[in-house]
Amino acid sequence: MKTVKAIITSGILSVLTFTTSVAQDIERWDKQANEKENPNTKWFKEAKFGMFIHWGLYSKLGGEWNGKDYYGSGEWLMYQAKVSATDYAKVATEFNPVKFNADEWADLAKDAGIKYMVITAKHHEGFAMYDSKVSDFNIVKASPYGKDPMKALSEATRKRGIQFGFYYSQFLDWHEPNGGGNNWDFDESKKDYLKYYKEKSIPQLKELLTNYGNLGIVWFDMPGGLNKKQTQDLVDSMHALQPKSLFSSRVGQGLGDYRTFGDSEVPATPIKGAWESIYTHNDSWGYITHDMNFKSPKEIIQLLAVVASKGGNLMLNVGPDGEGNIPPYSVKYLRETGKWLKTNGESIYGTTYGLIPAQPWGVTTSAPGKLFLHVLNNPRNGKISIPGVNVAITKVYQLATKQPVKWVKQGNNIIIDMPKSLNDHNTVLAVQFNGKLNDGYSASLPQVSLQYDFNTIDAVNAEVKGNAKIESLTYSHYFGDWKHTTCITNMSKPEDEATFKFSVTEPGDYKILLEYSCPQENSKQEGLMSFNNKTYKFQTLRTSEFDSGKPLLFIKHPVAIVSVSKPGVYSIKLSPDTNGKALFNLKSIILQPVL
Repeated sequence: MKTVKAIITSGILSVLTFTTSVAQDIERWDKQANEKENPNTKWFKEAKFGMFIHWGLYSKLGGEWNGKDYYGSGEWLMYQAKVSATDYAKVATEFNPVKFNADEWADLAKDAGIKYMVITAKHHEGFAMYDSKVSDFNIVKASPYGKDPMKALSEATRKRGIQFGFYYSQFLDWHEPNGGGNNWDFDESKKDYLKYYKEKSIPQLKELLTNYGNLGIVWFDMPGGLNKKQTQDLVDSMHALQPKSLFSSRVGQGLGDYRTFGDSEVPATPIKGAWESIYTHNDSWGYITHDMNFKSPKEIIQLLAVVASKGGNLMLNVGPDGEGNIPPYSVKYLRETGKWLKTNGESIYGTTYGLIPAQPWGVTTSAPGKLFLHVLNNPRNGKISIPGVNVAITKVYQLATKQPVKWVKQGNNIIIDMPKSLNDHNTVLAVQFNGKLNDGYSASLPQVSLQYDFNTIDAVNAEVKGNAKIESLTYSHYFGDWKHTTCITNMSKPEDEATFKFSVTEPGDYKILLEYSCPQENSKQEGLMSFNNKTYKFQTLRTSEFDSGKPLLFIKHPVAIVSVSKPGVYSIKLSPDTNGKALFNLKSIILQPVL
């Protein structure tokens, strides 16, 4: 990795230190926001559902260059194929998205229940999707389209009450000789980053923050390594143009107004403050012709519920094609999501994280005096149990129909009869109460029963000892396909332990499975699992490598069948049998009823 220093004399920035290798891009995804919360985040925290749009010259190419298909993130095609800036610029002469219709896009967002939209004004390819006076490499001057779609889209979204914002890649620019990232055309040692920042990046940001009305968000990306003072100067100068606009945490140095997690990442536990998870609707951010792995309405709705249950927003990306069409499955499935939100939106919009942790049946969200139960897995006996309810319940009803449902309270648990009319995607029950509900994340244990095919207890619920750690692992199956999984790691000695406590509500036989990843060199080691005063031995199985960018694959390894004679609190303890290498990366334990 090379490091280049440059000096900007404009007063906005002084000394910049940039890293130019993209191999460590993920390390520059700053997930920390300013500790002092921006008062303008109120609308953002209430919004919960946003639309990300990646649209540029890569949309015209659709994942293909010179007859070869490229997989992964379509917006990185120029980098993957190492296309010269000269050849890539020729794509603009054929880029003519005549089917783009700002009102249709805005109507789709409205119908889908979207509350804010962010679109790429300039991605790493360097092509501006708006009428830039700073560089002629833009959709108005360099393409036959000759119009500014950003102007039309910004106006159309605001008419429908949707907050509008721009994505801008401030350092990477593969078109410019002095921009970051392109080392196949331009000699890194001869780049003048001062010239690039002074003549393009900062002036274009000023254009966007000056010429398109009030922006709800400026979604910075790839900060490039500014120190805290330099980043603060940049933030201050841009906030002077848009005082109420929110800046994403990828502006760097913990100075964003809200936290953006890594691509396709949801935190393992609830996070307070303003934050968002970003996901693609299919596999790529930018349009790829052969990418047809679209998330179903059920997957979108359940993902939205899971993110909201942790207290955050979901910003779901769509990738329009080179003609300006949003893929038909995106249109269809987003509108289906909107139909669900019309009757269940109260359980998403304006909520905070669920005070009851995830259960075998689903997740929860909260509002003053209300707890919303998102039933994602229907129980066999038609009854769900909610632990840790220390308040007086006044009413329980199905949110979509407003019809009451039967319930009884047993100690600090409530047992609810599921309504007959279930939603295939997510049945929401509203629980009204008086008093202050305890935060169940510290007051209750995960529940296990015979009513679900799988009772999964994630690594984050474990207590660890010795050198064992709970940490988030990041990996990729193919280019740009980032995954994030919280695991228990570093268990290499018998004193390195992980203990899972849980409440079994129904006696019976359960098969215990360990869900983990284990590289070949760590496999065939012996581990110990203790349950109910019995110890079981197992040998770890090879699943995948976790180095040099190789994917991380998980196996569900059956270890034992155990019998539970009565309801109560139980625990499973795991440890290596002898000293050795790390036993595995443990994602969860699963108790599967034997019926």
